[in-house]
Amino acid sequence: MRLTRRSLPILALIAGFAFTGVPQGARAETDPAVAAVTKLYGKVEEALKSGSSDLKSRIEVIGPTFKEVFDTAAMVPVAVGPKWKSFKPEQQNAVTQTFTTYFTTLYANRLSQAAGGKFDIKPGTDARGGNKVVHTKITTKDGDDTDVDYVVNPSNKIQDVLLNGNVSELASMRAGFNDPVKKGGADALVKYLNERTEGMLAAKPKP
Repeated sequence: MRLTRRSLPILALIAGFAFTGVPQGARAETDPAVAAVTKLYGKVEEALKSGSSDLKSRIEVIGPTFKEVFDTAAMVPVAVGPKWKSFKPEQQNAVTQTFTTYFTTLYANRLSQAAGGKFDIKPGTDARGGNKVVHTKITTKDGDDTDVDYVVNPSNKIQDVLLNGNVSELASMRAGFNDPVKKGGADALVKYLNERTEGMLAAKPKP
């Protein structure tokens, strides 16, 4: 499945739904992979209920948990692609730090689009190589359903998000990172990520 203009807004709302409708089986689930996703959505609920209307406040609420449940160090090489191996260690560190800030800001920004939706975390997981896939279903306020899967690694950290089973968050990011990486390598990517982060922080919230 290819990313389309129709599918992108749905993917953009993954982190922006109220924490409702989770089956009892998921609440009682002892699988640490499911627990990581449950913790993620729980923090999203907290941010929404706290009345954090500005982006910086939402980052303060979700930031620590996002760093805990997402393995950004594993995500960055995939998002960058083959050029990652050509980066010097100090460049890789700089990109990873900048990416983590960008990624957290991006998802905190998406919370502003939350509009009373709900999701279900499905009990159990599926194996995918050495990873586990946790399945959830997002339901918009209009009743539209979208399957959203979380790829959780052996360290029980999320390292990718899949829309409808096969549209990868990291693949979509790589498409955006490709141009700056080609033009200027790690330094250009750090600049690109900083500019995107600063742009989100500077944007005035919609009334």
